[in-house]
Amino acid sequence: MASRGSSIGGAKSYRDEAVVLRTTKLGEADRIVTLLTRHGGRVRAVAKGVRRTSSRFGARLEPFTCIDVQLHRGRQLDTVTQVEVIAPYGQALAGDYGLYTVGHALLETAERFTEVEGESATQQYLLLVGALRALARREHDAPLVLDAFLLRSLAVAGYAASFVDCARCGAGGPHPAFNVAAGGAVCSSCRPPGSAAPAPETVRLLAALLSGDWGSAEGAEERCRREGSGLVAAFLQWHLERGIRSLRHVERTPPRTGPDADLGAEQPVPSAG
Repeated sequence: MASRGSSIGGAKSYRDEAVVLRTTKLGEADRIVTLLTRHGGRVRAVAKGVRRTSSRFGARLEPFTCIDVQLHRGRQLDTVTQVEVIAPYGQALAGDYGLYTVGHALLETAERFTEVEGESATQQYLLLVGALRALARREHDAPLVLDAFLLRSLAVAGYAASFVDCARCGAGGPHPAFNVAAGGAVCSSCRPPGSAAPAPETVRLLAALLSGDWGSAEGAEERCRREGSGLVAAFLQWHLERGIRSLRHVERTPPRTGPDADLGAEQPVPSAG
C-alpha cells in the first residue's frame, strides 16, 4: 500500500490504512476529517458531501472507525475519494459510556502525540488500533487498556517511565519513590522533594501494563489501579505540558451497589510533582 510519503512517480492519489480521530463541519455539506494513517502519520482531509443523506461514505468516516482510504493530494488539505471500512470500532463503544469515554481519551492522546502532519507514526497507529480492538472486544478492563496505551505511547515518544531501576542514577531497584519530572522510580539518594510514595503493588501494576503482562495487571486491587491511574495521568501531563481533556470524563471506579455504596470514599493519590 503506497503511503503519502512513498507514492510512486509523484502520483496525486494515494491509499493508506487509517483511524478516524475526529471530524469538523466545513460549509453546508462537507467535513474536515482528521486521520491517523499507518504509513503517513496524521493527515487532515476534506470529505465532500458527507453530511448529505445521499453520501456514499459519510457513515464510514466517523471517529473510532478503522478504514482503508484513498486520498487526492491538495495544496492545503487532501481530499477523500474512496473509503472502505476495516473495523467499525465505534459501533461497539457507542452504547457503553465507560468504553466511549476511554475511546475518546485514546483518540485525543494519539492526536496529541502526532502533532506534525505527514510525519510517519506507525508505532502510534498500531498502538491505537490495538487499544481500540481491545476495548471493542472487551478483552481487558477499559481503564487498564487506557493506562497501558498512555504508558506505551509515552515510551514510543521517548518518555518511557522507569518502574524498577532509578530513573536518575540507574541504581537497581525496586525503589520506594516515584517522581514524574525525574522519569519514574527514584532511589533514596536521588529522590527530589515532593516525590510520590506509591504502594509497591501499584508500581508493579504499571510495569505490567507497560510490558503487556495482562495476567498480573488484572489481578491488581482497585486501590492500586486508582493510584496508578493518577501517576500515569501526572506523567502524561508533565511530558505533554498540558492534560488530555477527555481523561476527566473517564470512569475510573466501577459503580458500587448495596447498603455500603455511600461508604469508603476514594483516597487521594500522593503528589507526583
